[in-house]
Amino acid sequence: MPTEEQMTVNERRKYLKLMKPLYQQAKRGERSRLLSQMQEVTGLHRKSVLRLLHASSLARKKRTTPRKRTYGLAVEQVILLVWESLDYVCAERLTPVVLTTAQHLAGLGCVHLTEEVEQQLGQISEATITRLLRKHRSQKQRLPHKGPERANQVCKEVPMKRIPWETTEPGHEEVDLVHHAGESSSGEYAHTLQLIDVATGWSERVAVLGRGQTAMEGGFRRIPFALVEVHPDTGSEFFNQHLVRFWKDKVTGVQLSRSRPYHKNDNRFVEQKNSSLVRQYFGTLRLDSPEQVAALNALYDKMWLYYNLFQPVLHLTHKQVQPDGIVRTWDRAQTPYQRLVASGTLRAEQQARLQALYEQTNPLRLREEIYQGLAALWDSRLAAQGVACVLWRREVRQRQARACLCLTSLRQRTHAQKERSKSALVTFLFEGTIFVR
Repeated sequence: MPTEEQMTVNERRKYLKLMKPLYQQAKRGERSRLLSQMQEVTGLHRKSVLRLLHASSLARKKRTTPRKRTYGLAVEQVILLVWESLDYVCAERLTPVVLTTAQHLAGLGCVHLTEEVEQQLGQISEATITRLLRKHRSQKQRLPHKGPERANQVCKEVPMKRIPWETTEPGHEEVDLVHHAGESSSGEYAHTLQLIDVATGWSERVAVLGRGQTAMEGGFRRIPFALVEVHPDTGSEFFNQHLVRFWKDKVTGVQLSRSRPYHKNDNRFVEQKNSSLVRQYFGTLRLDSPEQVAALNALYDKMWLYYNLFQPVLHLTHKQVQPDGIVRTWDRAQTPYQRLVASGTLRAEQQARLQALYEQTNPLRLREEIYQGLAALWDSRLAAQGVACVLWRREVRQRQARACLCLTSLRQRTHAQKERSKSALVTFLFEGTIFVR
């Protein structure tokens, strides 16, 4: 591969194309001098320069014979198995961990690795894996304003800020609440309390029923993580007298900050994970029973292992603003567990416990269990919605019958009465439309 001082093939061809007319018009002595100059500039042998100058065209020809395959079928099968165990991540995230994950699966008896295959997995490039995955990707399936009321006085003492993306110390957490209300926000329903560490990508999720003080405090207490800073949005579920007292009285040494109102990008890490780790799994289902919350937490326990110990993530290392946009540079993909170990903040017993969990867990089987639990939750919820759908259709038919009666009586009234009745009828039908939606 040419260095910065050497010319590429295309650059050499372009240079020779410019020099060719001068060479053809020059005399014998001048041609010799031009040949020496072109030889020195391009780094080619003198005969190679002559051959290119006398060729009919300097355009590059396509390869007539296919290049010999470097990585065989055995390497491809191992990469596809690792790819499946990591839920079909992109090549940029897959390449750095393909060897370690293959060795881990081999230790669990899921795949057989030879010395030759291990050596090739260690040297395969990201571009080669991209080409390999391209022909298989189409066959794989993946998941997966407030009104003018008085402002929340509790927020005034909490500073507004954004956690910098270049933060390297673990413990600075973005927090958000995802609603599982379905099409109606009435009554009590489940919420997902999600926490994302900015420095390592470590994620924690817990499902709570309702947004009361007891439910929210229980969700925070379940997070086994040394917190330095908690950064939610300005929602009243986080900033109320009860929870602020909870942070001040029972949790010490934690800084509390918040994002600016109507600026979701201040919590960009947790907002992205709300989509990829919550909505892509559960969609807009309404979950409102203790049994469903328990099933949700059982799934989150498995996802905690899968996404923190096995799923590599990219971290932004450099960002440069240019006239035509922003150029971002990412580091080598690592799992949140690897980033947490590299930070040196884990205690010895914590690291030993996580390492034991990593060695005992089969990512292939864990992924299957997640999808099986998810399918069971969807089936049970859709079956429950089937009963509600029958009641909904019955209510719609009753509303349509009442609307027909209103239309019949409307024809028998005076003009003034008709205008008033029309307004009432429009309001009635509008409310019915909202109900139907």
